[in-house]
Amino acid sequence: MAVSAAMVKELRERTGLGMMECKKALNEANGDIELAIEELRKSSGMKAAKKAGRTAADGVVATKVAEDGSYAVVVEVNSETDFVARDDGFLAFVDLVANKAFADKQTDIAALMAGELEQAREALVQKIGENISVRRVEVLTAEAGVVDSYVHSNNRIAVLVALKGGDAELARDVAMHVAAVNPRVAKQADMPEEEVIKEREIFTAQAQESGKPAEIIEKMIEGRIRKFLAENALVDQAFVKEPDLTVGKLLKNAGADIQTFIRFEVGEGIEKEEVDFAAEVAAQLKG
Repeated sequence: MAVSAAMVKELRERTGLGMMECKKALNEANGDIELAIEELRKSSGMKAAKKAGRTAADGVVATKVAEDGSYAVVVEVNSETDFVARDDGFLAFVDLVANKAFADKQTDIAALMAGELEQAREALVQKIGENISVRRVEVLTAEAGVVDSYVHSNNRIAVLVALKGGDAELARDVAMHVAAVNPRVAKQADMPEEEVIKEREIFTAQAQESGKPAEIIEKMIEGRIRKFLAENALVDQAFVKEPDLTVGKLLKNAGADIQTFIRFEVGEGIEKEEVDFAAEVAAQLKG
């Protein structure tokens, strides 16, 4: 596959590495940007890459929690622009969606939107002139515990946390931490094995570049795996409101434990095409 200047540019933006290094990596990966990033991480010691092109759709997230803390719902509703995401009519529609999902404990969007909600969406689209979609809905239920939520002030990040033991205030504090720090899993044991294997491969390649003896390399790899798991597991992270405590210690002190959490951020994972108009014009002039 031919490697284009646009591909090199994207890889440079995502890695912060030089043009020639990125071009070489893309050639060796046959134009596969994700594979090139993995190989560059192995060879350069780069820790991670930015998620290019994933700033995605606008919109808001919203939550609704049962008065007894037994369950809660979180929804994401998308618009095309931030201007519409702040419109009172749009926000009223989001409330309708959250209330219906909460009342029905419904996560199937097609079933949720059937009937009046879909009619309301279509009417709003006609009035506003932008496409509006209900992207995802999740319900979280506490088992012998409590659920609470946190929605960031910009309505773009929302978190539900279910605790075993504890109370709503504690669950809300942990939800605020999850919103700020964005852990991958609740506990180290929850990390998918394939992710650990991939990180081990990358750390191994990085350590072997050091030229140190095999037994030292093995200790380096194990140390990096432990650090990777600790950095990405909620209970091992320093609590944002009291950094001397880990979240796990905070929960233990309160006689509680984490069951699970759900974190929504508006537009995450949605590919958004970015057009380089200057490059298009230049290409047409050359033609």
